[in-house]
Amino acid sequence: MAPRLDDPYGAFCTDSDAYLEGAGEGPLAGLTFAAKDIFDVAGHTTGGGNPDWKAAQSPAAKTNPYVQRLVDAGATMVGKTITDEITRGILGENAHYGTPVNPSAPGRVPGGSSSGSASAVAGGLVDFALGSDTGGSVRIPASFCGLYGMRTTHGRLALDGMLMQAESFDTVGWFARDAEMFARTAAVMLETDIPNTRPTRMIIAEDAFEVADKAVQDALQAPLEAVGDQIGSVTTTRLSDNGLDEWRAYQQPLQSREAWYTARDWVDRCNPRFGYDVARRLMESATITDETVAAAQAGREAVQARMADILQPGTVVCLPTAPFPAPEAGLPQSQMWDRRSSIITLTCIAGLLGAPQINLPLAEIDGMPVGLSLLAAPGEDDVLAGFAKTVDES
Repeated sequence: MAPRLDDPYGAFCTDSDAYLEGAGEGPLAGLTFAAKDIFDVAGHTTGGGNPDWKAAQSPAAKTNPYVQRLVDAGATMVGKTITDEITRGILGENAHYGTPVNPSAPGRVPGGSSSGSASAVAGGLVDFALGSDTGGSVRIPASFCGLYGMRTTHGRLALDGMLMQAESFDTVGWFARDAEMFARTAAVMLETDIPNTRPTRMIIAEDAFEVADKAVQDALQAPLEAVGDQIGSVTTTRLSDNGLDEWRAYQQPLQSREAWYTARDWVDRCNPRFGYDVARRLMESATITDETVAAAQAGREAVQARMADILQPGTVVCLPTAPFPAPEAGLPQSQMWDRRSSIITLTCIAGLLGAPQINLPLAEIDGMPVGLSLLAAPGEDDVLAGFAKTVDES
C-alpha cells in the first residue's frame, strides 16, 4: 500500500493509490515523482480528470513505458496527479476534482491540463513530475508555476499506455524546479546523454512578443539579453506574414477534430458529465467540417515549410511562454475565453511544427512567475535540456 502523502496543494488524485517503488539503484535513485492521471499504472484505473471516464475504464494491464523507465532508473512514483478533464483545458480548473493550488502564485490557477503535476513539483512534494502537452499543457503550467517544463518533439516519445487527446499534437513532457534535475530526468526519458553545447543562433520572434502583455515583454527583456549573450548570434524576425492568429486558426480545428474523434464513441455511449467549458468545446469540435480541416491542414503544411528555413539545426526561437502571469482562480468563463485564445496563439507554434519547446522560469511580475521559451528544430530536445542547464548555471 502507498504511504499516505501530505498534500496541502490538492495536487494529487484522492481516488487513486497508485504507487511504484523505485529500483534500488540507477541515475534517479532516491528521487520521487508523480504522474498525471492519464498515464497507465498496472492494476490501477486511469481517471483522466473525469469520474465518468474513469467509471468506463478497466484497470490498466501494463504500466506506461515512461513511468516504468523512471522507476527502473531508481525514482519512486508516489501518486497520480489531477488533470483537466480528458486533458481538454489550459488553465487547470477541474469541475469535478477542484483546482490544484499554484504554490508559486497562491490564489491563481496553476495552468493545465498538467495542473496537478506542476503544483506538486512547485510545492516541493516531488522532485519531478510527468505531464503531457497537446496545446500547451506542460508549457503553460511551467510558466504559471515557475518551473522548467518541456514539450518534446512530436513522435520522439511513444504515446502507448496513456490517455490520448489529439494524436498529431499529443506529446509527453515533464517538470522540475531546477535545470539540473530537469536534465537528469531528460537523460532518462530521452535515453541519451544531455550535451553541454550551446545553440549557435537565437531568433527573437517579434510577433510572438507582441501577443504578450506589455508587462511580460518588459519582464523578459533582461533574461532575453542574458540568453542571447550565451549564444552570441541574435536576430529578430516575424514568424508569420499575416499574424499568429492565423496560425492559431490552423491548430484549433485540427486539434479539436482529433480530440472529438478520440472521445465521441465514449460520449455517445455514456452521456458523461462535463464542466461547462469542456462540454462547450466538445460540442464545437463535433461541428467542424471536412472542408475546414482540409484548409487548416494546408495551412499547417505551409507553416512547417516556412519554419523549416528558420529552424535550422543549432537555432532556437525565443518567445514568451504565456502572454501573462497566472490569472486569478475562479474567474467567470467569459473572462477566460479571450485569455485562452491568446495563450494558444503562442503555444500553437510548436504544436503545428511538432517541435520541442522548453520553458525557462527566468522572470517575475509582482512575485508571479513569467516564463521565457526556447523552441528548437524537431529532434533537438536534448540540446534544449542541456542549454537550460547552462543558462541556469551562468
